[in-house]
Amino acid sequence: MITTIEHGEVLELRLQRPPVNALDPDLVNALRAAVEAAPSQGARALVVSGTPGMFSGGLDVSTLLKLDRDAMLRFWDDFFLMLRSIAVSPIPIAAAITGHSPAGGAVISIFCDTRIAAQGKFKIGLNEVQVGLPVPRLILSAFTRLVGQRQAERLAVHGLLISPEEALEVGLVDQVVPAEEVIPRAIDWCRTGLALPQKALHATRASLRADYTRLFDSLAASTREEMVEVWFSEEAQRVLKALLEQLAAKKK
Repeated sequence: MITTIEHGEVLELRLQRPPVNALDPDLVNALRAAVEAAPSQGARALVVSGTPGMFSGGLDVSTLLKLDRDAMLRFWDDFFLMLRSIAVSPIPIAAAITGHSPAGGAVISIFCDTRIAAQGKFKIGLNEVQVGLPVPRLILSAFTRLVGQRQAERLAVHGLLISPEEALEVGLVDQVVPAEEVIPRAIDWCRTGLALPQKALHATRASLRADYTRLFDSLAASTREEMVEVWFSEEAQRVLKALLEQLAAKKK
């Protein structure tokens, strides 16, 4: 589910779960393990990438709807631990957004140090409300940290998916480049950082990202409880099952 590609001291972690790199428990745990293991394996920076045209389609709803309450509690625990591993990683992480990146795909990128997106008719954003789920408070806090209060409210409340160009305008991504340049640009971003004095860089980065530790410590446990309650609500189950029916109909 994760292909690792070495680019010297930069390690690329490529999401590789066809067809859309949907986030199920196995992929979530695999990404967390890869991120946490990378520094001890000699990586000094990371790139998290997807496949051409698709970074990640978000949560694997069809798989998650089969889980009972206890399994969903474990999933949200694992999901937040995966995000925490990215947010507090001792080495910088660039998100190479190779295509569509709704919901969970966008969430992964939000916790990275920088986001480089592909030009094209792709969509990125937190569209959870459209599928019957609130944006988890922990994630909403990180999203607001990135784009500001007004844009977070405009985008998240209505679950808007936006183009890479608009994402650049509001600060959701940092660069928009031709699709074939996304991963090379992410690697270049990492190498630019590696060329700087490392003690100074890491001390400054640690100070600026220390709020992520406080964010996870204060919100992770309560947010997972809230998300499980909403997940099993009548409204969310109805909307999520209707979404699966629509997707199945499109395949016919």
